[in-house]
Amino acid sequence: MPLSPELAALLASPAPAQLPLPPAAHPAPGARLLRGAVYAAPDGIRPLELDLWLPDEPHGPLPVIVYLHGGGWRTGTRTDMGPRFRPWHPSPFARLAQAGFAVASLDYRLTGEATHPAQLEDVTAALAWLHARAGELGLDIGRVVTWGESAGAHLAALLALTTPVLGCVAWYGPTDLTTLPAQSRPGTYDATSPTTREALLIGAPLATAPDRARAASPVSHVTADAPPFLILHGTEDALIPLAQSEQLAAALRQAGADVDFRPVPGADHAWAGLSDADVERCFTTSLDFARALTAQPPTRV
Repeated sequence: MPLSPELAALLASPAPAQLPLPPAAHPAPGARLLRGAVYAAPDGIRPLELDLWLPDEPHGPLPVIVYLHGGGWRTGTRTDMGPRFRPWHPSPFARLAQAGFAVASLDYRLTGEATHPAQLEDVTAALAWLHARAGELGLDIGRVVTWGESAGAHLAALLALTTPVLGCVAWYGPTDLTTLPAQSRPGTYDATSPTTREALLIGAPLATAPDRARAASPVSHVTADAPPFLILHGTEDALIPLAQSEQLAAALRQAGADVDFRPVPGADHAWAGLSDADVERCFTTSLDFARALTAQPPTRV
């Protein structure tokens, strides 16, 4: 029996951009946190949320960092910048807010919920939510930098290459799923397996779905309009080969885009093998890159 128009309207979910914002918490000096703002509500799964970190005393509209967590697209949480940062107090997100940024750290659908391009659709929807609420939140949506680690770096790169943003920070992310098996250490990658992280992302083994693998690869979306990239990747990464970041850097250079590619000597995946000082240096280098890109006057109130 069809619903009456009145009942259908009553039961319809409100648009996320119209929902009340969460109350602010103050987890660190100089930073406030709006935890768990719903930015999208895909049918059939959980609402997708973001945490928005803000400086306590903003000076004009804020530049924005859109942060995307790692976890092989199948695990991970928006509260986590990776295992080496879990002991940090204040957290890396609080430090970015203290440095004058708004930081939107996002959920996105995991591969147990949906396959590519759902994840890119989600993070694009989050950017649209930030646009819609920029005025009430005091954001300068013309000054956005994407930042991600591992699988999140893959999504940060895709978002930066498919939407207008100022730049991208990519830490040890996969960039070309078609070449990843051959670049991996001998005997460690089975391109015919349906259970690899990448196969679960595209919904098929890489060897049997090259077109899907190519469409999900950041290198396939590089154009002359690409924004500046900072790419950091450990030279000893046993999970995502350094060659993946080399390949993205080469594609960006060939297109005429600005890219700062920095291999990190001795680092394994997730900055394993680095000293605390070197991990801090990776973070500071990335913050400095975002700060330099967003240093121009605000573009929108």
